[in-house]
Amino acid sequence: MRNGDGLRVVLWVSGCSHYCSECQNPVTWDPNDGLVFTEKEKEELFTELDKPYVSGITFSGGDPLYSMNEPAVLELAKEIRERFPQKTIWLYTGYEWEYVKRREIAKYLDVLVDGPYRKELRDTQLYWRGSANQRVIRVQESLASGTVVLHCK
Repeated sequence: MRNGDGLRVVLWVSGCSHYCSECQNPVTWDPNDGLVFTEKEKEELFTELDKPYVSGITFSGGDPLYSMNEPAVLELAKEIRERFPQKTIWLYTGYEWEYVKRREIAKYLDVLVDGPYRKELRDTQLYWRGSANQRVIRVQESLASGTVVLHCK
């Protein structure tokens, strides 16, 4: 419930090039670490997403948009959108909206939490993010309007 609204399935990926100081999950920086994601794990993820009380999926990490991760995350997001159109897709990344909005994956996201974690801007009162520079963005509304539409302040 801290990885987006409602009860969510969370997929943590390995690989990140942002190296944020005091990152909550530095063990995920190494792209060669972690477990292999096979068809078996994908079907387990889909089984969980099929539950009526699950709101959707959150991609986190590491960074889902790390160069080695983005193609697989994109394909998975496409498949999730097709199989579970009523579920929301959230993505956490150290990249900012201005970069992400030009990526194909933006078409499949409902909410993006953007920007690197900055320890000097840490704020425990913020929803779904760790530092004040990060934004929780409604992706489809932002793409349609051409301006950033925030999910929450």
